[in-house]
Amino acid sequence: MKKFIFTLIFALFSFSVLANKILVPMDESQANHLKAYGIAYWVLNQDEAIDWMLNYKGGSFLLPARTGIENELVIRGVSYQVISDADARRLEQLLSSPSSNMDMMKLETAPKIAVYSPKSKMPWDDAVTLALTYAEIPYDVVYDDELMNDELTTYDWLHLHHEDFTGQYGKFYQSFRNYSWYIQQQKDYEESAKKHGFAKVSELKLAIVKKIQGFVAGGGFLFAMCSATDSFDIALAANGVDFIEAMYDGDPSEPGAQSKFNFSETLAFEDFKVRMDPMEYEFSDIDNTEARRQRSLNEGNDYFKLFQFSAKWDPVPTMLTQNHTNLIKGFYGQTTSFKKRVVKPDVVVMGETTAANEDKYIHGVYGNGFWTFYGGHDPEDYQHRVGEEPTDLNLYPNSPGYRLILNNILFPAAKKKKRKT
Repeated sequence: MKKFIFTLIFALFSFSVLANKILVPMDESQANHLKAYGIAYWVLNQDEAIDWMLNYKGGSFLLPARTGIENELVIRGVSYQVISDADARRLEQLLSSPSSNMDMMKLETAPKIAVYSPKSKMPWDDAVTLALTYAEIPYDVVYDDELMNDELTTYDWLHLHHEDFTGQYGKFYQSFRNYSWYIQQQKDYEESAKKHGFAKVSELKLAIVKKIQGFVAGGGFLFAMCSATDSFDIALAANGVDFIEAMYDGDPSEPGAQSKFNFSETLAFEDFKVRMDPMEYEFSDIDNTEARRQRSLNEGNDYFKLFQFSAKWDPVPTMLTQNHTNLIKGFYGQTTSFKKRVVKPDVVVMGETTAANEDKYIHGVYGNGFWTFYGGHDPEDYQHRVGEEPTDLNLYPNSPGYRLILNNILFPAAKKKKRKT
């Protein structure tokens, strides 16, 4: 009899453990928002599905109750609570109610992540690789060789590191042309172009841009920040038009270059004007850096606002804007933000700075895939300069600006739902 009672108690205990769920809140109660994304990715990597509770407590996660998962939460310092299966069902009913602007998004498979970045060390950091490293999310570094060899097709998600796709070496010529890192960068780029059969770096970068464009069209997910955003679209619009001066490619720009641009193939921007002065640290009038300074924006009053979307009808931008606040500190970059007048009308604006008449965080569909552009260089370094030390995210575990980056990491894991129309 005692053996039977023990067995019954053990069975009931085991059942209760299996029936429980782990709630990872993402509101102000969360001790480490950024590590929480890493936990979500880690669970997906264990072939466990999870639920992303859109608009519930800042975009909370509902995980299976497993001892290993709890241990990992404790080790990484992520706040959580174990709830009963009955409480989980009540939460699901709450989120699915037609009267609530919430929904449950099933995440099923950890996306395979690539970062397009030169293998050599550059004198600046990159917010996405900082976020991935801090959150303990694995990624591969790829560059020209991998993309020209069509290895991009093995990945689900691609981030474009601080990059110049126009072939002008970041337009650092005036300030840094005599620095060893600049000289080495130019040498590396020219050797890579020659290796792949191109006479100019701009020609190689155009080929790379088209590879990435094809990746998105085929169903890939693209995320870019800072100069990788506008220089990407500039390369597509130019499509081989030589608007680059001799110090970058050995010959002068062709007459009437601007008039030959074609905006039909760009992802985000149209009707922009390139800045052809090789001494100017600016690619085009897409960037709003100069205009926003004239409006006296500074670190004390510079914020951008996230839009709120319908979780049930617009799940994609809802996922990408999950946060514990909708007002986020602004930050500069070579490309800080995007002038509203050059953003295509079909682009979804997810974050804007009204005082500067600019878009900061935008998203769109291209073919079967998706892209997201995020202006600025580092969400926790207001005016990051070349040569500065990388941001220590141990100091910013709850950064709302960095959360937007990590929303994009999990986005490809979402199970596609049938449209409600």
